[in-house]
Amino acid sequence: MKLKLLSVAAGIALLAGSMEAKAQKVYKEGVITYTATSSRGSLDVKTSFKADSSVTVQQSGPAKISIITQGVGDYLAILVDVPVANMKKAAIATPAELEEGKSQLPALTFTPGTETKVIAGLNCKKVAVKDDKGDSFDVWVTNDISVPANGMSQLYAKAGGFPVQFTTFQMGQKVDVAFKSISDEKVPAGTFSIPAGFDRISLTDLKSLGGNR
Repeated sequence: MKLKLLSVAAGIALLAGSMEAKAQKVYKEGVITYTATSSRGSLDVKTSFKADSSVTVQQSGPAKISIITQGVGDYLAILVDVPVANMKKAAIATPAELEEGKSQLPALTFTPGTETKVIAGLNCKKVAVKDDKGDSFDVWVTNDISVPANGMSQLYAKAGGFPVQFTTFQMGQKVDVAFKSISDEKVPAGTFSIPAGFDRISLTDLKSLGGNR
């Protein structure tokens, strides 16, 4: 009888595990809405993603800023569109600029914790993070959904889940990011390319125009 009960219990456990795995929503492309908070205040940004490409779009005063990434730091372009100034600039990182950017990013180690909470309708767990400078902070991740790493979340690709609350860095500036929502809408063709009419420059050129402020 004990063996039979153990078999039944094992079967229930396997079924529960199977149901849990099926419950995870897998996104291969779509749009994520985040709230990004920096020293300049808070604003909503949208990240469109597909496979290993993403573009994050935000409005900064009269300027529409789009950050396009591909691969793991293999490609970076920042598009600045200011209609009132009749300015369209596409700053494309050179190989040297990409290497410099990578060298400035912290090396992170992750230690899963036991604390949990629900954020934006997702079951999340806290992960302790330590960087190579000795600083420590926390990131909240979820396994309710599976999403490819994007330009906002690349640093946390090995954190053990999809990052829901985390800190990232843009042009040397620290940015606190909070997930708001996600949709599985199809990403239009050409989303990750530079539209016609943009003057192509380097990141260094962009910084000289005030793009690092």
